[in-house]
Amino acid sequence: MRIDDLTVRYGAFTAVDGVTLEIPPGRIVGLVGESGSGKSSVARAVSGLVPHTGSVTGASRIQMIFQDPYASLDPRMRVGDSVGEALLHLPRRARAAEVTRLLGMVSLPPETAPSYPRELSGGQRQRVAIARALAADPDLLVADEITSALDVSVQGSILNLIRSLRDRTGLPILFISHNLAVVRYVCDEIAVMHRGRVVEHGHTVDLVSSPADPYTRTLLEAVPRLRR
Repeated sequence: MRIDDLTVRYGAFTAVDGVTLEIPPGRIVGLVGESGSGKSSVARAVSGLVPHTGSVTGASRIQMIFQDPYASLDPRMRVGDSVGEALLHLPRRARAAEVTRLLGMVSLPPETAPSYPRELSGGQRQRVAIARALAADPDLLVADEITSALDVSVQGSILNLIRSLRDRTGLPILFISHNLAVVRYVCDEIAVMHRGRVVEHGHTVDLVSSPADPYTRTLLEAVPRLRR
């Protein structure tokens, strides 16, 4: 999947200014930057949620996973019905089996299907949101700050799930976060955004060990455990 010269404007304000980025198959590309850098606007533009100029090619079925899983799930729908919304073309029995399979992919038992979102923990709700995205058979996942609303104790398990999904499915994933430590852990490549532009992009190990842009160095210095 490739983003070419993506620009997003809100009135006179340019939130994203000519971003070009490639997300290869089977890779997790992290987009990192401070609040207001434009990274979430990139996510929403790629997912077709905000008007933009430029092009997004190589992916036609794009699914976005949002920061707040409770807000992204219909509180009146049981988990199984929510995950199964994209599977209505299947006969009922086949649909139920596919929901069970998808819940298993995100490490949730079949008994989760009759539950309502309010009956689940934040981490479980985010797993349901991921299963729901997978049900649409996407060719790109966009994960926008998907651990920032979760307790620290469950963030690691969600990050491990994302890495596992990459390995099992080969899905390309655009992973948005303000947390460079999180991005370093989960991503194969990192693109750094500042004031609406990508100022640096490279393989994770190379970028963290030898940052070229002053802003990237500033981000690294703000996370002491990433300093070399």
